[in-house]
Amino acid sequence: MSSANPTKGAKLQSSGPTRMQAFGSAFVSGGYTMYPVLLALVVLGAIVAPRFATSTNLINILEQVSVLGLTTIGLTFVVLIGRLDLSLEGVVGFAPMFAAVCLVPAAAGGFGIELPSWLGLFIALGVAGLIGVFNGFMVVRVGLNPFISTLGLLVLLRGGVLIVSNGRSIYSPGPALTYLGSAKLFGLPVSVLVFGLVALIVGLVFKYHRYGRALYAIGGNEDAARAAGINVDRVIWSAFVFAALLAGLAGVLMTGRLDSAVTTQGQGIIFSAFAAAVIGGVSLGGGRGTMVGLVSGVLLIGVINNLLTLAQVPSFYVQASTGAVIIIAAVLTTIASRRSSGVKTRT
Repeated sequence: MSSANPTKGAKLQSSGPTRMQAFGSAFVSGGYTMYPVLLALVVLGAIVAPRFATSTNLINILEQVSVLGLTTIGLTFVVLIGRLDLSLEGVVGFAPMFAAVCLVPAAAGGFGIELPSWLGLFIALGVAGLIGVFNGFMVVRVGLNPFISTLGLLVLLRGGVLIVSNGRSIYSPGPALTYLGSAKLFGLPVSVLVFGLVALIVGLVFKYHRYGRALYAIGGNEDAARAAGINVDRVIWSAFVFAALLAGLAGVLMTGRLDSAVTTQGQGIIFSAFAAAVIGGVSLGGGRGTMVGLVSGVLLIGVINNLLTLAQVPSFYVQASTGAVIIIAAVLTTIASRRSSGVKTRT
């Protein structure tokens, strides 16, 4: 008779949990935590509301979240380095509004300079970029707290929208400001293609490029990043610029979808952007987050809002749901992170 080998049996028993922990860790770190929840909501929506699963509605969801998605990607540049930028909400409204008043005649609410229509996109992105440069200067050179600095600029930009437009919305500002948000290509809205392309490029930069690694390094340990030879000030400054540029592009998409630059454009979007980032596993402390997770957060908010709208839930409940989703997602992400690392959680 052959005796069993207790050492071998112990190794076999221990291999199971170890593999599961490795899979769980990779699942969480890769940003896939919310995708099972997203899938469950899609299935639930298809059962409860038959209109939800139609191709028209699904494309509509993607079109609606494209503006939020670009704003959230821009916000993530700043959050990864451990900073905040509240002024992105103001950029979404101010950049396209300033471009619009430069294009339309005075009778339509413009400055009266009537610049060529094709300059619209460049003006909007140029204004957004300058705002990002200003934010970077205030944080890096002046040394202001980014929360206070960008909060003040948000209020300033909100007032600036009313000043440059005389409190009026600008309708049909020209194809350069409306094409990206209204046209279709290959059967899909151009705004969806723009969001997908930006998410792909930025995701690759975050994961593989040295600039992306610098963002994570600064957010993880700024002093260690300096010691490693990273030009921390330049990276921080550029992060604010990229964030503002993407917020400006998001504003252009919104202008195109509405065929107008409205005075309330972008209001409240910064809270949804923070929600999407947190849901997607981006750490507000910096140094952690993936594009895969970020996209899941954006899609989750879009699906929830769409389901509530189809269910004819009053709009104020839809707004309140965003806060509830943030809390639930934060709890689920924390539990998943602890379990994947083998840390016991309190029950």
